[in-house]
Amino acid sequence: MFLKSEDDHYSVQNAKKYFKSAMKLAQTLKENPPNNKSSFLKEYIDAHNNIGMLEVDLDNLDEALKFLAKGLAICDEEEVVEDDDGRSRLHHNLGNVYMELRRWAKAREHTEKDIMICKRIGHRQGEAKGYINLGELHYRVQRYDEAILCYQKALDLAKSMEDEDALVAQIDQNIKTVKEAINVMNDLKKEEQNLKKLKRNMVIAKGTPQERKFLLLQNSCLDCLIEKSAMIFAWLKHREFAKRKKRIASELCDKEKLSDAFLVVGESYQKLRDFSKAIKWYTKSWEGYKSIKNLEGQALAKINIGHVLDCNGDWTGALEAFKEGYRIAVEAKLPSIQLSALENMHYSHMIRFDNVEEARRLQLEIDKLKQSKVEELDEIHIATDCCSETDTEGDDHCSDDMSSACLEVLRKSGSNGSVPLAASGESNDDLPLISLIRPSKKSPKDKTTDTANNNISKEPDETSPKSLSKSTSNQQTVVGRKRVRLVLSDDEGDVPHEVECSARRLHKRPVDFAASDEFTRKISPASSDDKLQDTTPVASRSPSRPCNLINIEESTCSYKSVGNRTVSNGKNTRSLSNAEVVIGSDYADSASKCDINASENLLHRYNSPLKLQATDNEVDGCMEFKIDDNKINVAVSSFMAADKISIEPLKVELACLYYLQLPVEKRSKGLLPIIQNMECGGRPLESIENLDSLRNHLMNVSVDVLINGWIQKRLMKLYIDSCKELCETPNMKLLKKLYVSEVEDEVNVSECELQDISVIPLLNALHTHKGVALLDLSHNLLGNGTMEKLQRFFSSSGQKYGDLTLDLHCNRFGPTALFQICECPVLFTRLEVLNISGNRLTDACGSYLSTILEKCRALYSLNIERCSITSRTIQKVADALDTESVLSQLFIGHNNPISGNAISSLLGKLAILKRFSEFSLNGLKLSKTVVDGICHLAKTSCLSRLMLEGTAIGTDGALRLTRSLFSSTQEPLKLDLSFCGVASTYIYELNTNAIFISGILELHLGGNPIMQEGGNALSSLLLNPQCCLKVLNLKKCQLGMAGILQIVHALEENESLEELNLANNADTDKRLGILYCKPANSSESSQPNHIVSEPSLNPCSSKEFDELDPNYNKLEVADSEDDEVRVETAASGFNDSSASSCQRRNSTLECQFIQELSIAIGLAKQLQVLDLSNNGLSVQASEALYNAWSSGSRAGLSWRHIKDQIVHLSVEGNKCCRLKSCCKKD
Repeated sequence: MFLKSEDDHYSVQNAKKYFKSAMKLAQTLKENPPNNKSSFLKEYIDAHNNIGMLEVDLDNLDEALKFLAKGLAICDEEEVVEDDDGRSRLHHNLGNVYMELRRWAKAREHTEKDIMICKRIGHRQGEAKGYINLGELHYRVQRYDEAILCYQKALDLAKSMEDEDALVAQIDQNIKTVKEAINVMNDLKKEEQNLKKLKRNMVIAKGTPQERKFLLLQNSCLDCLIEKSAMIFAWLKHREFAKRKKRIASELCDKEKLSDAFLVVGESYQKLRDFSKAIKWYTKSWEGYKSIKNLEGQALAKINIGHVLDCNGDWTGALEAFKEGYRIAVEAKLPSIQLSALENMHYSHMIRFDNVEEARRLQLEIDKLKQSKVEELDEIHIATDCCSETDTEGDDHCSDDMSSACLEVLRKSGSNGSVPLAASGESNDDLPLISLIRPSKKSPKDKTTDTANNNISKEPDETSPKSLSKSTSNQQTVVGRKRVRLVLSDDEGDVPHEVECSARRLHKRPVDFAASDEFTRKISPASSDDKLQDTTPVASRSPSRPCNLINIEESTCSYKSVGNRTVSNGKNTRSLSNAEVVIGSDYADSASKCDINASENLLHRYNSPLKLQATDNEVDGCMEFKIDDNKINVAVSSFMAADKISIEPLKVELACLYYLQLPVEKRSKGLLPIIQNMECGGRPLESIENLDSLRNHLMNVSVDVLINGWIQKRLMKLYIDSCKELCETPNMKLLKKLYVSEVEDEVNVSECELQDISVIPLLNALHTHKGVALLDLSHNLLGNGTMEKLQRFFSSSGQKYGDLTLDLHCNRFGPTALFQICECPVLFTRLEVLNISGNRLTDACGSYLSTILEKCRALYSLNIERCSITSRTIQKVADALDTESVLSQLFIGHNNPISGNAISSLLGKLAILKRFSEFSLNGLKLSKTVVDGICHLAKTSCLSRLMLEGTAIGTDGALRLTRSLFSSTQEPLKLDLSFCGVASTYIYELNTNAIFISGILELHLGGNPIMQEGGNALSSLLLNPQCCLKVLNLKKCQLGMAGILQIVHALEENESLEELNLANNADTDKRLGILYCKPANSSESSQPNHIVSEPSLNPCSSKEFDELDPNYNKLEVADSEDDEVRVETAASGFNDSSASSCQRRNSTLECQFIQELSIAIGLAKQLQVLDLSNNGLSVQASEALYNAWSSGSRAGLSWRHIKDQIVHLSVEGNKCCRLKSCCKKD
């Protein structure tokens, strides 16, 4: 009822009040139902949905996300069926909220879930609207083919239903709009080629009288590119072109053009929701305008700053900025900007501060100002107030070959029939640079002031950017945009009358989308069964906007008035489960608040002797996390990896800390929370880029944490209980290991700093837990005492069969530790894998190893590397083997001394084993006799993995061995010939044999003098379509920089390689010093150690969900104020401003190398891990390469480890350095 009253100042507040009252009532009835048949669960879930969508209308997206996610969590907790209409609505609306937040992967996930539920329950209308949303998502990230496919599916569904003509018409319009966007994208590509041509001409014209002309031509071309990129919401491209414009303006020495460019860069960051950077650039713009006393620019910059502050939650700061903008506009006599400022002030007072009296006063001023002659005043002002510093130049500065499409866009963007100078063949340098962007007699800068609107009126010049109410004297009709994002509601009869008539009131333009700053929201249905899932159309914020092109980009902070909406009354809705209600927050004690500080070793509120182990490093301070009513302080250093926030480890730590503070009765079931979302100052924590950004939030804002559900961890509970009984401190590393374990009978507690005493609680817990299939105690400080306890545990477990993996490597076990295995009959039948490497066993363990091999008949893998054993023990191992042994993997490397006779004797025994397949002799110097023995073993056994690192077998030995391995039918092979003295001849030989090419899965050649000649052969090998290599290690192969580039280039055609190591290949005497080129005339300061890389220039951001066109891959490094570092691809020439940007010819080659390597990396689509460490790359160069790496199929999944000379590029799920080399398993 209240939402229908758009003119009532109290309507939104009243709606919110009654929604919350409804939620409380539904919760009370759910917990205390009047009868057993009614649980009121459905109403409780719908209440979360309704409040969430009201928060969307208020542009409180983060709050909306909380309520919607909580609604979905309740569905999970109450075990609501998967195919439920309530879930569908929540997924639908979560998809829209995530889309507004530019979190594309999440948006797609929830939208697809909505579609699947509607499809399974036969709700065709809901399915159609789900496809519309999915099409919108693809449209936002310039995936136009996919967008059309989604809209076509929606159209087919809409046509299959009766009385859906309006829906069909709107989908048709959406398809037309996408096709128009395709045309704009094609024009943009053509204009980019024109820009490249201008840059090449600029190199030639440098230092001549034509230099300034070409700078101005580039400026005009960039104006067009910025306009087009804004039309199709390619904000990364928009940012790139804006920054190029900034450099051009800097070289022109025009402060006004430079300030204009700052304004456009700020707009880019605002659209990308990087509000801190938007503030920075808007502030620089304001300072620039102030220095030249340009009042118009100052007013616009202040209003833009206000918008960003409002988006970021600083409502007081936003209001002050709007007031300052209004004051300056009044001083400068700029009515249109005064109107914009007043409307934003009105919005702040009415919506943000609920100051009705002040809002009414401002509304009267707005109405009065709207009646004045805004058009005439603006024209007079523009005609008299434009005084660019380049006012003495230019009759023919417009490019003769500028694309006609660009000129057409500029012509049609003028108002009142005005024709831009660029279109008439003349350019006027007296106009501010931003006037070239949108040639209009009215303030074109209003575009960037207008990032959120509520209505489109029949009179576009009177559209209010943020004002909630309409003029009391002139009621205006709210209409939809031409490209209206169709109904979010999944229910029947929800297409309002506004949809039917909107098409008649739209401006007919050749390109009728995208110039506005706002996201055109979906039509609000006017039906009794609307679930408040929809948002209304929004208009351009600029009252003087010359183009009425439609932009469906997001609105981030303004209130959008809601028309004709009602809360669900339960009619015509899908049924919800009447399951009993269990709320996740019930596990917490809501009676009191709790502070938990990991560094203060506090376990829980009760007088318990248990304490958490303190964090090692607290120099970076702590962050406060709020879960329900509990506050937990966590040291920043515990969740930072390579100056990047590690979200998943942080979630694990918070879950453990939260569980530990629960009272005993709450912990009795062993249920641990599942952390879903974390938000810091209204921003998702994962969106905070690095440690420096995070420090800005320290001690100021707590992080809100949302629990998504609960998971049982019985072993973890048993461990904590055991710690309490023994008065031991729970080991936080161990707790986190147990939490992330997917299967509780696979216990991995490696690297937990466990000692013989501290491991006792775990062993006690295992004793109660009973079943264990894998026990990994590697990389701890355990000794023989622990082995005795393990022997007792296995003996008393009662589990006499079932496979067992025992990983004890890298501890402090001695030879008698193996005696405990020999004395445990249970292990004779269970033990399959024994890894005891990295312990000082010495030859005293020989008889124990012999006994283990004889009695443990299930043992198929034995690792005794680095155990200080000699030939004596190897001989005993050989003697213990017989034809009945099932041993298939044996690792004896890095032991010394081991004679050739002992190895030959062992090889003879291995040759008679039926299942033997993997053998490691790493680090053992092998004689010719031993190599012959290995060749014999290769012929008689079906080896799948052979590791000969550091064995010095040479090229001839490697060739003989490879021929032997493939002399008969051979399984795909993993071969390690690192540091074996293998030369390039070996690579050429591999290329000549198709069996070799197709038979090797992993090839390690590190430390061999492959040289650049071998690099040519390797390149040919990788280009061979029969190549099936997945891992290639070329560390320290003396390839040189040219060899590195050649090999990476070859990966464009390779479809198999996933890991590539090219570390330590630069010739330190002859290599190119990989530096960057800095504009010689730059007046800005240099901060080389504080450069933050930006994503590569693609239609989608680096976090977007699908593979991108590599042809658009361009690199941008640093959002520093100086733009010191910059690398871009071009048809020829490497610098987009002038040849003088590089001080020497060597610098030119260096920049060109980075460009080419970046392009090659971007085209290597299959690659998941790339190591370029110790090749002389600067941090800036490494960041540029990471930008290329994070594009395409790796977008949103990329990971980097860049520090000093370490350059590791990888992806989520296959991160570099995640495992020690000794811990890697196939």
